Amino acid sequence: MIAKKDLLPLCPVATTVDLIGNKWKLLILRDILTGPKRFGELRKSLEGISQKVLTDNLRSMEQDGILVRTVYPEVPPRVEYSLSELGETMRPIISAMESWGKEYKAIVAKV
Repeated sequence: MIAKKDLLPLCPVATTVDLIGNKWKLLILRDILTGPKRFGELRKSLEGISQKVLTDNLRSMEQDGILVRTVYPEVPPRVEYSLSELGETMRPIISAMESWGKEYKAIVAKV
């Protein structure tokens, strides 16, 4: 379920920040951009995140239409998280952030 448009901020930048503007959501996106991930994989790659915080962020991103949660009918059940079609549109944003971060680090290294 995608957030109701009457609950979103008027400013488009504020809307984006509301959807992905916390540390964990950005890092979850970074990891899932490389392909679907299981909960355990995400937990291992996100040093310092608690199980509750990861669960809450994944649920929020799923409700906002950014992630898709797929449950495979296996024993034990296997669950994977991947980008939705809408989530794929975040790829250039995260890529731009990565490029800027690399440039910044290079500039700071020279100082």
